[in-house]
Amino acid sequence: MSEEVKVQDQTQESQEAVSQEDAEQALNNVPVLKRGATVKGKIVKVDADQALVDIGYKYDGVIAVRELASAELGQEVELKVVSINDAKETLVLSAKKVVDNSKAWETLQGQLDSKEIIEAAVTEVVKGGLVVDIGVRGFVPASMVERQFVEDFSDYKGRTLRLRVKEIDREKNKVILSQKDVLDEEYEANKKKIIEGLAVGQVLDGTVQRLTQFGAFVDIGGIDGLVHISELAWHHVAQASDVVKEGDKVKVQVLKLDPANDKISLSIKATQEGPWARVEREFNGGDIVTGTVKRLAAFGAFVEIAPGIEGLVHISQIAHRHIGTPHEVLKEGQEVQVKILEINAGEKRVSLSIKETEEAPEAPAAPAASSKPERERQPRGDRDRGNSASHQKEIAGNENVSLNNQGMSLTLGERFGDKLSKFKN
Repeated sequence: MSEEVKVQDQTQESQEAVSQEDAEQALNNVPVLKRGATVKGKIVKVDADQALVDIGYKYDGVIAVRELASAELGQEVELKVVSINDAKETLVLSAKKVVDNSKAWETLQGQLDSKEIIEAAVTEVVKGGLVVDIGVRGFVPASMVERQFVEDFSDYKGRTLRLRVKEIDREKNKVILSQKDVLDEEYEANKKKIIEGLAVGQVLDGTVQRLTQFGAFVDIGGIDGLVHISELAWHHVAQASDVVKEGDKVKVQVLKLDPANDKISLSIKATQEGPWARVEREFNGGDIVTGTVKRLAAFGAFVEIAPGIEGLVHISQIAHRHIGTPHEVLKEGQEVQVKILEINAGEKRVSLSIKETEEAPEAPAAPAASSKPERERQPRGDRDRGNSASHQKEIAGNENVSLNNQGMSLTLGERFGDKLSKFKN
């Protein structure tokens, strides 16, 4: 091979290497495009209804001529990427979106600065929140949609929300909005006004908002008040869900107002007829009813004969035989038959007897006078007299205890025995 041919081959190889290197470098310099990006380019071809624009990408973009004020070869334009598909080498551009988008960002900045409330429709429900259309894509995080927790947003699509712009980042095309801020602000503005219009004793309609271990919060028209668990019902309530559930419509009475701390205490049971209001209507002295032993004391047993109605069975009315303590024959939770001895609804007291529901055992034959010395009977008199005073003191302040003559009286024999013992001493 001649020297001339070798030189030509080397020159050609060198040119090919340079061309390949330039191509690779040019390819590396091709910008990365994303949908929504703003680009600048030059019109390189114009057809009847569309124009091709060179934006420095791997292939030209297409734009509808109707979107351009004028379409001339070599004209420089600023456009928006509508869609891009490298596999099919299609790049769709738009001029209208650039103008609209630019105005939208300017508007959003003004709304962020002024804290203006805007309205926008939900276009998508996505993981973590909602997407709204505000001229650009806006995002409302799940925690910023409502004042309360929302588990399922599936029915929010199409709803119009009242929002406040929280954050914008034009470079990242990010807009964060909140409806919760708007609702919280309105709630706080209305709270004091509502409290000022309330009065202790006022009865209102409300809606149960949420349940806690210590009660239920009830919405009474734009503000929540607490119904303590002890005010949910007249009977004992272990947990609020046993009585009410979220969404229930209830009547409540205002118990206490604390405007300084924005607190309202409410009661559901105060709007209902209490058990003592109907006790005289449902029970009569002499009735025998079934009850439950609720608790035991040294002086007797408290028996519930209806929800919220407890009566006292004095220790002397528990059994025909003498017992030293109610625990000898009764236990809490036990069902028993009781006779109503006395009802005092005004003082919320009922006296009961267990032994009067049972047949008295036959009395044993009376022993000879000499077979039982007086000194053996004496301790019992002392004990009864001491216990009587002790019992009276213990039950004096108990609103559930009412003592009648039958329940507490000593027999004539016991009284005379007591007197005789004094003379002998």
